[in-house]
Amino acid sequence: MSALQTVIIPRVRNLGDGLQVRRALPAPEHRMVGPFVFLDQIGPTIIKQGHGLDVRPHPHIGLATVTWLLQGEILHRDSLGNVQSIRAGEVNWMTAGRGIVHSERTPEAQRNSNTALYGLQCWVALPRAHEEDEPDFTHLKAGELETLEGEGVHATIIAGSFFNRTSQVPTRSALCYVQLKLQPNTRTAIPAEYAEQALYIVEGEIELGFDGVFGAGHLLTLRSGAEAIFLAGEKGATLMLLGGEPLDGPRHMVWNFVSSSMDRIEQAKEDWLQQRFPAVPGETEFSPLPDNVNPAG
Repeated sequence: MSALQTVIIPRVRNLGDGLQVRRALPAPEHRMVGPFVFLDQIGPTIIKQGHGLDVRPHPHIGLATVTWLLQGEILHRDSLGNVQSIRAGEVNWMTAGRGIVHSERTPEAQRNSNTALYGLQCWVALPRAHEEDEPDFTHLKAGELETLEGEGVHATIIAGSFFNRTSQVPTRSALCYVQLKLQPNTRTAIPAEYAEQALYIVEGEIELGFDGVFGAGHLLTLRSGAEAIFLAGEKGATLMLLGGEPLDGPRHMVWNFVSSSMDRIEQAKEDWLQQRFPAVPGETEFSPLPDNVNPAG
């Protein structure tokens, strides 16, 4: 039986200055994979001298964000007072819980020359019992991550557990987020460790059983309980394996807010408009609510 359930081709958005974002989740074909409700690919691009990524302070509730870069550097600031540069191979995991505010910018030192930027950001919905947890933030350097290597595959366990390895990232649910780097023509099997799993192709291409060849920018959701066997192309491949157990009920996602309750999201909108969220030290800009998500009534 085929391991493939759905093929998702991300929507492309232009953010200006040549920066593109490809959104794989949520998609009409598949709203989430385990607790993963959002997946954006940033770049790859070259940011020209004097320019940079400038995501102004904005709020989140009910989720955790995880940023994973393949190239470049982003400076994270949040309302807990954390100021942290994230570089390729490092993990930023921010749990919003009842509410957090953060900004994401190109560091000033990086704006003095042309710089590459390429990465992924995911949102992980929190279980209902943890939606109102106190916010927290974890940063792990490359040397602190669990890895596994053999038979042409190098795996980095970014968050959760897989291949009998567990990340130090404090997730609130059973999940996996793993980078797989495959040497050319490597054949690999991914066991069905979780009920919902998917592969996002970052670089190169793979042949998945009899389902065909898929290149960079495809999200392949896998059938529950099915082992995925695939072959990397002649130039190798880099993939992200993501998934977990199904959420404990549906989630609403409006702007940057995720919750099991629409009333809670409406409250978060009003709190942001009235500036009741905590501020980010050192930041003065404000991100207004988009017109289509103003509070009801």
